[in-house]
Amino acid sequence: MFIPFFFILLYNRDRVGISAFIAPCDFFFPDANAGSGRSDAADWIRTAYHDMATHNVNDGTGGLDASIRFAEEQSRPENIGDGFINNTINVLGANRYVSIADTIALAAVMAFENCGGPEISYRGGRVDADGPNTPGVPEPQDSLDSHIAAFARQGFTQTEMISLVACGHSFGGVQHSLFPDVVPDLNDTTNRLSVQHFDSTFVTFDNKVASEYIAGTTGNPLVVGLNDTKNSDKRIFGSDGNATMLSFANSPELFASTCASLIARMVDTVPRGVELTEIITPLPFKPANLQLILDGDNMVFTGDFRVWNTTDTSLVVMMLYDDHAGATHNTTLAPRRLGTSFAINARYGAAWYGLDSFTFDGVAGIKNMRFSVNGKLEDQDGIGFAVQDSVLFSQSSCLFSPHPVSARIDIAVRNGVNPSRIYLEHATTDSTGRPTVIETDIAPPTQPIAANSAYSIWSHNLTDNLFYTIGAEINGAKISTWANNAGIFHSCPT
Repeated sequence: MFIPFFFILLYNRDRVGISAFIAPCDFFFPDANAGSGRSDAADWIRTAYHDMATHNVNDGTGGLDASIRFAEEQSRPENIGDGFINNTINVLGANRYVSIADTIALAAVMAFENCGGPEISYRGGRVDADGPNTPGVPEPQDSLDSHIAAFARQGFTQTEMISLVACGHSFGGVQHSLFPDVVPDLNDTTNRLSVQHFDSTFVTFDNKVASEYIAGTTGNPLVVGLNDTKNSDKRIFGSDGNATMLSFANSPELFASTCASLIARMVDTVPRGVELTEIITPLPFKPANLQLILDGDNMVFTGDFRVWNTTDTSLVVMMLYDDHAGATHNTTLAPRRLGTSFAINARYGAAWYGLDSFTFDGVAGIKNMRFSVNGKLEDQDGIGFAVQDSVLFSQSSCLFSPHPVSARIDIAVRNGVNPSRIYLEHATTDSTGRPTVIETDIAPPTQPIAANSAYSIWSHNLTDNLFYTIGAEINGAKISTWANNAGIFHSCPT
């Protein structure tokens, strides 16, 4: 089941994320007024397929790797239209942890699930391409044999080709301005961009693309379009004597289950050598947006905590945490002001609780946490939720001058940890638009300065106002923790 994971990463309690460019299902971001005839949901599905369609099962090249973001691919006749430009500009979820390719896959699955479709298994781990792939997207004027060969190259049989086209064409349609020989100017104020749709419910997943085709009532422009040479859906759907489409017309359940399987395979079609994660499912309880700061003898903890599959904001939620001295403590979490959020068209919900500047003993620190929700223990089957307090942002960081920026960032390192390296991390993008992280090493102090009896300070001077996180290598493992930008440091003492 995918959307819960999407919801965790990109659909938080403040409704910020790529979901804003999908829901409602008839929303079209470049023209937010109703009645354009287009929808972002259809564009995301098309983007994911066209990105994947360069895959070659024989040599392992191509696949869903975000190569569609490159102008060279977008300028090809096989990728006509502005949907790819609109969508790849709006990959707001892409960051150091979630690639552009993962975000495209997420958005396509979100489009199906949020707009009436089945739940689709989702895996992460896609790798963004560093350049365009070889052409390979089928075009409507291609012959049936050419289509069968193209889908076989992508890894799909003839029956799967029929099915995958039907699944994708439960949404969207063909625009007059792009294919004037297929679609006439519709002269319809409720369809201003003159998009002739594949079925009568073009923003909702259902089997009407099949049932209307079998009944002979379809308006699908690739079945009954003006130019029969480009009626590719007619050739594809009829290539097995309509057997597959008849089965879908007779069984909405079969259509849904087939699409769930094939769309998962489609977004999992990646270049050889890319290893995807296991299927991702939501934790019943999940900490998020954690900030742990050392402030002299105190630690200050802020965070959000999501309780899955409930919208009850009156739960008694307690955090139990262990310190380095072997003691266990507890505190009660408060419901957040924007305390609920939803996924899959409100099929699933979550309640959010939080801590704001919770202060505790900075010497004893924190090692692990567990949670009690109305008396039920949430500890990941005994594992708990590990918390690293080995390397932290120190509140002693300060600003010498705002213009030009001159500041000192202080990093608290727990005594006895002995990191092999400490560095600042700045998230940015490389020359191809891929998320990347620039690391700036920090020299260890020649004379350690004690923050308290448990921590020493490493310092580094800043001359910019970039947002940083703190990274460290300890016993061969990398960790990363929250920091800040110099512009909001307090003034250095004079």
